[in-house]
Amino acid sequence: MANATIHEGFEVYARDGGVAFGAVRRVGAHELTIYIENSGDFSVPVSAVKSVYEDKVILDSGKLDDKLVKAISRAHVAEDPNIADK
Repeated sequence: MANATIHEGFEVYARDGGVAFGAVRRVGAHELTIYIENSGDFSVPVSAVKSVYEDKVILDSGKLDDKLVKAISRAHVAEDPNIADK
């Protein structure tokens, strides 16, 4: 992870240039609590953070568990049901 400070309220992304799927709710020494739209709060290890800049947190999708990846894929379903994980 880049040496940057993460704060509550930062938007969270699955990839750089992607669409935000949630926001940081709480920052701990070893994990973040992230609210994911349509799914609620999830704990994410700090080791899964790929980069931080301009109030954005980019996660390393290869370091996320399957339940979290599925929640991310469903984050915007209420806005556009065509993007749901099939």
